[in-house]
Amino acid sequence: MSAEDRRPEADSPSGVSGVSYVMPVLNEVAEIRAAVESLVAQDYEGPFEVILALGPSVDGTNEVVAQMAADDARIRSIPNPEGSTPAGLNVAILASRYPVTVRVDAHSILPPEYTRIAVATLERSGADNVGGIMHAEGRSPFEKAVARAYGSRVGLGGTPHHVGGKEGPAETAYLGVFLRHRLVEVGLFDENIKRGQDWELNRRLRATGGVVWFTPALTVTYRPRPSLRTLVRQFVATGIWRGELVRRFAFANSLRYLVPPVMVLGVLLGFVAGILGLIGLGVGTGLAWATLGFIVPAIYVVFVVVATLASARAEDGKTRAWFLVVLPCIHFGWGIGFVAGFLTLTKNITAHVGR
Repeated sequence: MSAEDRRPEADSPSGVSGVSYVMPVLNEVAEIRAAVESLVAQDYEGPFEVILALGPSVDGTNEVVAQMAADDARIRSIPNPEGSTPAGLNVAILASRYPVTVRVDAHSILPPEYTRIAVATLERSGADNVGGIMHAEGRSPFEKAVARAYGSRVGLGGTPHHVGGKEGPAETAYLGVFLRHRLVEVGLFDENIKRGQDWELNRRLRATGGVVWFTPALTVTYRPRPSLRTLVRQFVATGIWRGELVRRFAFANSLRYLVPPVMVLGVLLGFVAGILGLIGLGVGTGLAWATLGFIVPAIYVVFVVVATLASARAEDGKTRAWFLVVLPCIHFGWGIGFVAGFLTLTKNITAHVGR
């Protein structure tokens, strides 16, 4: 069924818009139940449906979803054979029937007032998409360190949907509560973009006269990746796709996206220069090159230590220790990925989805 064939239902008799929660799901057995339960528990007065686009999970996720759907008719699942996030979002949107689309993630927990505030903000602002703050919340010391990095300006750059800010028009939004017809008008999510597809969709909304709106009144609890391996994979993939997006849409990107790759190149080049200096031909010249070369890596090490003391000072010792590891992993994973994506050094970019 095409987007044009599917006609969303009208608002409820009380005048309150119905909402469709759309969620792509793949191998999320540990998180999916809590995520869906947070949707069912919303205090929104209008009708709603929960549409879960199921990828080819191998961890029992689909069985959990089947049980939830059997227990509550408002929850239903549809297949997403490709398994990617944009493909799952698109099939769920096309299967939806209400005029407001609420994008949700299996790693996210919505507070009870989320939908009510979001729909009211849509109506008040006249925006096409409304989003708020991604509040990362960890459970283990490692996850707490990741969460602290997410919510810090030294971690992900201090964008409003990570650290907060004033309400108003924005470049992009976390998750997003959309007017469904506008999603259809701009062609839904680009399924060829596996990461950063939300930014690219919001770019098209803004390019066609729409408004993307940020409000700090919306806060979503996000569960970080549970291990260093999955965290590094996530940020390398994110960096690769950001590099690709900067290559495709250079002037539409903020300069902040260039900070991690510049930092990575500076540290690596400085380290190489320092090593070459140590083995240089002339003792004096070699020592000078070594000193100059190692300055940049040394500055970065000091930066990480100071950032840990400043940003993670309220955490326990294990979390602070993990922060010392997590912060460089985020920076270098993202920065190296960016360079690979921008220079098209990765042979199959579509394989990098950060799962």
